[in-house]
Amino acid sequence: MKTLYLDCSMGAAGDMLSAALLELVPDPDSAMAELNAIGIPGVAYKRETLVKCGIAATHLKVLVEGREEGEGRHVHHHGHAHEHRSLADVLNVIGHLSLKPAVREDVEQVYESLAAAESRAHGCEVGEVHFHEVGAKDAVADIAAFCHLLRRLAPDKVAASPIHVGSGTVECAHGVLPVPAPATAFLLEGTPTYSDGKTVGELCTPTGAALLRHFAESFGPQPLMTVSRVGHGAGKKDFTRANVVRAMLGETGASKSASDDICVLDFNVDDMTGEELAFASERIFAAGAKDVTFTPAMMKKGRPGHIVSVMCPAETRENAVAAIFAHTSTLGVRETFCRRYTLERSVETVTLPDGSAVRRKIASGYGVRRVKLEADDLAALARRTGATLSEARSAASSSAEPVQ
Repeated sequence: MKTLYLDCSMGAAGDMLSAALLELVPDPDSAMAELNAIGIPGVAYKRETLVKCGIAATHLKVLVEGREEGEGRHVHHHGHAHEHRSLADVLNVIGHLSLKPAVREDVEQVYESLAAAESRAHGCEVGEVHFHEVGAKDAVADIAAFCHLLRRLAPDKVAASPIHVGSGTVECAHGVLPVPAPATAFLLEGTPTYSDGKTVGELCTPTGAALLRHFAESFGPQPLMTVSRVGHGAGKKDFTRANVVRAMLGETGASKSASDDICVLDFNVDDMTGEELAFASERIFAAGAKDVTFTPAMMKKGRPGHIVSVMCPAETRENAVAAIFAHTSTLGVRETFCRRYTLERSVETVTLPDGSAVRRKIASGYGVRRVKLEADDLAALARRTGATLSEARSAASSSAEPVQ
């Protein structure tokens, strides 16, 4: 699967993300010509090379009326209508750009999420948010460039690292704000972020956060992949670490379900009956667990007990932990993140001569193909016909067409 992985260990800004993708396209000159043909009024793109801690990286300059502006976050509720633009004004501009319909839709959705975060940060309706004219064009240009270049690369999946947000404060039109700025923090809700406490400054901007939230399907370590191209997008500021976003394009597993990140929750119990453990397992599954297993173990003071392992997606682990504490006697849960590799799975329905149906589960990938009839359906067939489970399985197997 063609995968784009974005290393955001020095944060993410719209121009940095776009510049990193620009290094991945086969013909950057033609890509630049396409960007400048998008038609944002008064905007021109210019490509230059900057060296960050010895790394040569592309910087994508957005010139608005001939000058470069930082990523705009100059937002006001009222006043100076001739200098500011509403969301409706910005969307009208986007609607007239020379973009493919799918790209235009991406640009609109990303900008709308940006406006929604700003409105939440400033306590006003989205329609009341007004963007500084230059800042609005700059943000539209960064978003349009990234969306266009991403469609040009056409990855099957976009993944990203946890996002380094920086630390300290940032100055904007409203005064001095903490890093990450309020709009950025809202956009990054539910996304893994961190600060090393050493790098002072705003590393992730609202535009960068909006792009990552829209396109990245997962956040975590770099997946197992064969990298074909690497691109570096440079930021304007200099730090002790190279201020770049690194983009890697390559191939991951053979199927979209080849690998994923999983959370394993382990805990010990020595004072629960089998019935209590069975009920707890049912409730933990209902909370989003993928698997619950029990391993007999000898606990302290020679008491027999169990080590319980719960496997769940990272996004459901809080619910799983709550279910564990609610339905078991444990006082603590251990958490481990790991990667699992899975076969791609599908389910077919096999219709038998008597008109009844049995589900057939198929798993494939990595050169392996496995087929198994659903046990519950076979049991129902055996009860209905008075056959043994083995006889029901044999009858269903002989009636089913071979898997292609």
